[in-house]
Amino acid sequence: MSFCRAPSNQSSSLKIPSQQGKMPAIRAHYADILCQLAEERQVSRSALLNAAGIRASLLNHPENFITVDQFSALCREAIRCSGDPCLGIEYGKRLKFTTHGALSQAAISCDTIGQALDVLIKYFRIRFVYMKLECFTEGSDAVLQLDVLHDVNDLYRFNVEVVMASLMDVNLLLFGPQLLDGGSCRVSYQEPDDASAYHSLFGHRLTFDAGANQLRFRREFLDLPISLSNPVARRVAEAQCEEEMKRLEAAESAAGRVERVLETVRDGRLPTIEAVAEELRVSPRTLRRQLHQEGARFQDILEGIRHQRALELLKTNNLSVDAISDRLGYSDPSNFGRAFRKWEGVSPSVWRKQNAG
Repeated sequence: MSFCRAPSNQSSSLKIPSQQGKMPAIRAHYADILCQLAEERQVSRSALLNAAGIRASLLNHPENFITVDQFSALCREAIRCSGDPCLGIEYGKRLKFTTHGALSQAAISCDTIGQALDVLIKYFRIRFVYMKLECFTEGSDAVLQLDVLHDVNDLYRFNVEVVMASLMDVNLLLFGPQLLDGGSCRVSYQEPDDASAYHSLFGHRLTFDAGANQLRFRREFLDLPISLSNPVARRVAEAQCEEEMKRLEAAESAAGRVERVLETVRDGRLPTIEAVAEELRVSPRTLRRQLHQEGARFQDILEGIRHQRALELLKTNNLSVDAISDRLGYSDPSNFGRAFRKWEGVSPSVWRKQNAG
C-alpha cells in the first residue's frame, strides 16, 4: 500500500502562497456549520459574516465556495466572540463524515482502513486546501500526520484541533473505541490551561509539544475491514473527487503549482525548474512567464522551501550539515552556509546547537 513509507520529517511544512488564500476553495457549508456552533454560544451570525466579508446568501447552497482568507477571518472572529479557546475541537466534532461529501463516500466505500486512508490522503486538499495529511508506518504504529500549510499562526492550534477532532469522531462512529487501543494523539503546541476537552476526546494517551501533529494506532488495524465497503459507490465518489481536484488545480496559481510539486519531493535533491515544468506539462519558458505574470520567481519559491526544510532537518534529523546541504540541492556546502546565515544570522551548526531538543 502506498502509505507504507518513512515519515517526511515535515511537522510545520511549506506555507501556501498568498494568492491561494484568495482562491475560492472552501465549501460554504463549512462556514455555515461554524456559524451554527457560534450562534449556540450567543454570537451573532451576521457579525461573523460581516467581519469575514462573506455574503449570507453564499451559505444557502453547499456547492458555493468562499476563499481561504475569508474562512480564516471567520474562524478568527468566532474564537474571539465565543471566548472559547477550544472551539476548534467542538467544531471538528460537528464535521461528521457526511459533511465532506464525495471524499467521505469514497473513503468509507473502501475495503479496509488502509485503502480508505490512501483515498483520504489523495484527495484531502479538495476539502482542506490549506493542510496536508500523510500516513506512514513506524515500527508497530500506523501514523496519520497533519501539517498546516496556510501561514496564519494565530489559527494554527484551531486548524489542528478541527481536523484531529473530526478524524477521531469519524473513527469512533465507524470502528468504536478499538482504534484507541494502543493508540495515541500528539500535537506540536503547548498544553492549554484547560485540556479537559482534549482528554475527553483522546483519553490520556495525549502528548503536547510533541514536534508533530499525529494520530497513532496499531499498524495491524490498517487491515481492518470497512462494513460499508462498496466498489461501485467508491468508483462514483472517486470520479467526483477527481473532477473537484481538476477544478481546484485549474484555479491554482502557477506559484501554488510549483510549491505543490516541490513539496512532494521528500527524499533526494529538490528539482530544477526544468524538472518542475516537466511535471506540470509545460515548458520551462512558459512556467517562468506564468510566474513572472504573478510577480513570482522560481528561485524565490525554491529558497523559501529550502529555508523551511533546512530548519526542520537540522532540528529533527541526524543528517550532517553537508548531507542536508546536498539534500536541499546545493552543489557546495559553503553556498548552503551563506544562504543559511542570511536567513537566520548564524551558521547551520550553531543554529542546530541553539535549538537542540
